[in-house]
Amino acid sequence: MLGDMTSLRVHFLPALVTPDELAGAAVVVVDVLRATTVITHALAAGAREVIPCLEVDDAMRAVAKLPAGQAVLGGERGGLKIEGFDLGNSPDEFTSASVGGRTLVFTTTNGTRAMTHARLARRVLIGAFANGSAVVESLADAGDVRLLCAGTRGEITREDVLFAGFVADGLLRRRTEDESSVEINDQLLLARDAWRAFLARATGSDLSVELAAELRSTQGGRNLKKIGLEHDIDVAAQLDRFKIVPELDLPSWKITA
Repeated sequence: MLGDMTSLRVHFLPALVTPDELAGAAVVVVDVLRATTVITHALAAGAREVIPCLEVDDAMRAVAKLPAGQAVLGGERGGLKIEGFDLGNSPDEFTSASVGGRTLVFTTTNGTRAMTHARLARRVLIGAFANGSAVVESLADAGDVRLLCAGTRGEITREDVLFAGFVADGLLRRRTEDESSVEINDQLLLARDAWRAFLARATGSDLSVELAAELRSTQGGRNLKKIGLEHDIDVAAQLDRFKIVPELDLPSWKITA
């Protein structure tokens, strides 16, 4: 039951909402291809914490403050691993061998910027298809909820909209009373319609495989295919692989599960 959820809104881009409008809400940051998927994989693999950084120089400074051997640098620019970094932005790179027991210092083009945009929120959660149902469960008593899509370089991306629709649909289906008692916005309705349209087309034989096919046609999917990282789409489409919900602790600016 979602008895105390008073509002549920989707924002297709950080530019379409101000930080002040996110203040006091539980915000789910969404960057399916690939930052929020990677963060979920890294923490599931045993990373101690993730420190999101806006710029490459910020990440280098953060690593310099940590004990030698205790940090791993990960992230991308233009979709590719940053020169001098340990890891890129492909979920399969983040294993117990590569990040277990260590701090991941992480910077990406879009995802970490969306987290910064949510700095005034009451809570900041990290959502991806890899932990989608766990995100829905975690918002059962969340009050005001905002689903913040990262997009790509200021453009709306269908993969993030689909995930926002997944969460919105899941939350509204759980209500025991009329969903009209929850304040929503049109971006939520568009996202939910997109997710429901995908489900209507799916055969049901293997939803993750069908979702991967859907993601291949999105902006993020096309970008990954161009740079030879199509396999990342298959990994990002694996529904409910994990039960963890990473959360960004705003005072310390560290993400833990």
